[in-house]
Order: sequence, then C-alpha cells, then structure tokens
Amino acid sequence: MSNISLIIEERAAKIGNFMVGRLLPFRQKRAVGPFVFIDHMGPVKLNERENFDVLPHPHIGLSTLTYLFDGAIMHRDSIGSEVEIKPGAVNWMTAGKGVVHSERTPEHMRNSTKSLHGLQIWVALPKDLEESEPTFVHIAAEEIPSWEEKGIHYKLLAGEAFGRKSAVPVHSPLYFIEIRNTLTQKISIGDDLFGESALYIFDGSISSEGNMYEPRQILIAKDSKLCEFEMGPNSTVYIFGGEAFPEERFIDWNFVSSRKDRLKQAKEDWTNQRFPKVAGETEFVPYPTLNR
Repeated sequence: MSNISLIIEERAAKIGNFMVGRLLPFRQKRAVGPFVFIDHMGPVKLNERENFDVLPHPHIGLSTLTYLFDGAIMHRDSIGSEVEIKPGAVNWMTAGKGVVHSERTPEHMRNSTKSLHGLQIWVALPKDLEESEPTFVHIAAEEIPSWEEKGIHYKLLAGEAFGRKSAVPVHSPLYFIEIRNTLTQKISIGDDLFGESALYIFDGSISSEGNMYEPRQILIAKDSKLCEFEMGPNSTVYIFGGEAFPEERFIDWNFVSSRKDRLKQAKEDWTNQRFPKVAGETEFVPYPTLNR
C-alpha cells in the first residue's frame, strides 16, 4: 500500500507584480502539521529597472520563515528590525497579535541586474501564543545545523530531528529539513519524523514504491514513520511537518487564527490603519477587495 496520500503541484500565484509558485494551502490539504503556507519565489532575473518591492503588509497568528537560495531581500518591520536576508540564512518573524513588514530589493542592488530565488513559509502559532507580542530573529547561515552522512548533505533549517535542534526559536514541535545528494541513494528517515509530514522536491527527482516524482511537487505522507524514498542524482528535497494543532486554523489574506472573528477584527484594524507602522515607510498594501 502506498504511503503517499496526496500529490500537490506547484501553482502560479501573484504577489504584487511578482509571480510565485504556491504550494500550500491546497484545497484538499490546508496544512501539514503547523505549516499553513509555502511560496516558491523564482528563480527570476531582474534588470536594473526592476526590483522586488512588497509594500508594508500585516500578519497575525503566525511565524514567517524566509529562506533564500539566491539574491537578497531587505526586511523591515514594525518591531524596528532592519535586516538584509542573504542566501542560507533564516529570517523568523513571529507576528503574534500583529506585526507589519516590508520586503524590498536592498538599496545597493536596486540599479543593477540581480536575481531572486527562495522560499517563504508561514507556520501557525499555538492557540495560547496567537496574541503574543511580535518578535523577530535572524539566524545566520553558519548557525544552521548542517552535516554529511554517507555522501548525503543535511540541513536542519528549523525545529528538531536527527537528535539535533535548529537555532530557529520555533513555538511548537516541527521540523524543516534540507537533504541534498550527488549520487542516487536511498533515504530512510521515518524514525526521525513525527506528526504530519510532507516532502517537497526542489531539484532532481525521487522514486518511491515504483513511482518517479519530479521537481515542484509536494508529496504528502500517510504515515511519517514510513518515510523512505530514493533520491535521483543531484537532487534536493525539503521535508517538513510536525504536530498538528487540535483546533483548525483559518486564513484570510495575511491573517491566520483559530477564530474567524479574530480574522474579521484584523481586517477592520488594517483597513482603518490601526496596526503599528514600519519606520521610513509611507505606502502600504490595501486589504484586497476580492477577499471577503
């Protein structure tokens, strides 16, 4: 019997004037453990007149994880953080009761050709932390646990697995793992996983139970303890998941909550500009009229 319960294909979505590949949420699978949203940005080349500019926008009830493969993003938020995100580092912003941030091409790159490629992820907060004070942590690339076993390269970007713990201060039991290889190899890591689990094929291919799977697909496991597959040569996969919350999480635009009335309140607060401001920013993203 197959351990794959669902295959999710990357789907085109638009953020401002920037196209991304949306992976979660999916109509048949709204979350994997606490992970409720994943966008694959790029890869895209931008000329000297093009820049990545996501104007100030709000969040509640979640943590954002930004991880770049190429390029750079200047992160500014209403807590006062101002950090240039570079490849290999992890940006971890916990919105709690409410935060606003902008994401832009850094000033020193704006008038030159540049590229951008990365992942943006939302992790829902436990119910008792949904209204916590917002926080921000930047974890440098060299602080991320990475190791090699039998020619396979591992990185633990967030959470706990393999007897290791990432420096990213997560708020519930989860894992976000990068696995890279050069030669075709079998991977069996089910004993190191827990809760709900999914595998995102970033590069290369994997085979499982006689079936071949290609890049830009997420495979949802029926049982994380049965996680076993073969990686084709020069492949990169991301395995993520963890303990699901007992309560359902609802999403409205950039807001996540266990309560629908809280989403409505957040919408009203943003529409009336009651959220905190980002220093130095005067523009903002309005609540989209298509959202109800």
